[in-house]
Amino acid sequence: MTRPGSRQPAPPSAALAAAMSGAVDLSGLKDRPQPPPAPTAAPATGDGPATGLSPVVEITEASFEAEVLERSLQVVVLVALWSARSEASAAFTRELEELAREGNGTWVLATVDVDANMRIAQAFGVQGIPTVVAVAAGQPLADFQGVQPVDQVRGWLGQVLAATAGKLSGPPQPEGAEPEPEDPRFVAAEDALAEGDLDGADAAYQAILDAEPGNKQAVAAQRQVRFLARVQNVAPDAVAAAAAEPANVAAQLDAADALLYTQQAEDAFTVLIDAVKRYAGDDRTTVRTRLLELFELFDPADPVVVAARRKLASALY
Repeated sequence: MTRPGSRQPAPPSAALAAAMSGAVDLSGLKDRPQPPPAPTAAPATGDGPATGLSPVVEITEASFEAEVLERSLQVVVLVALWSARSEASAAFTRELEELAREGNGTWVLATVDVDANMRIAQAFGVQGIPTVVAVAAGQPLADFQGVQPVDQVRGWLGQVLAATAGKLSGPPQPEGAEPEPEDPRFVAAEDALAEGDLDGADAAYQAILDAEPGNKQAVAAQRQVRFLARVQNVAPDAVAAAAAEPANVAAQLDAADALLYTQQAEDAFTVLIDAVKRYAGDDRTTVRTRLLELFELFDPADPVVVAARRKLASALY
């Protein structure tokens, strides 16, 4: 629910957080004193627009929180774990650095010497070097191990960037750049949301859509707001209630909402897919419709959604 020129970075969407929850716990690397982040603007060396981020940073345990966890709220951070004991990993890391410079700070390469930073390697569960991990919204999203052809890395990176498009706050403006003007319509919607006025936020996004039916940002934001409004009325024991009453359609819908709200997307989808298998007629249509609505809260390429769509297709046919 972010937009160019927003006054402050918005948190990642619930959908993205759900997609990446439980992957790897990196919180243990946040308890050491942190230096203040001080990224420097990188010169434009590729074809893309320059941003206010250095495309390559060297990471230690002390800088991990600021330069990886916090930075990944803005842009994707590729953590490249290498060792001077392995010339292959060192050479591959240099190739990744060239790739990062082409991106001009639209994503960041964070290099980690595992010999000097064993806790970082342990946190990622590294079993071999080089290992590359894509981090977004503070959690690992994808990874690979071993030296890979640069063209294959480009394709893999493209998929990662596509999966996170629009879900991170974006890189800061380069020093001296004029910020893009704020859209007062989105300001009004975000102000209402910040004040907990979900009805007001919904109405503000609807006003945008009345004027611009194809405004994808407003469509996505309104979906999130309406989900949040609906889940406010779900009982705390919704999941247990649904398990106790498998024939109760409303209970299954509430359970899925409750699970998704607590970032258990796969479980939420499973509740509804299992219900689709049990039900017929209007009940089945109701559950299927709600499941498709929940899918729309996510990027279509999200692996959790892709897998759930396959399972839904099997359940229907």
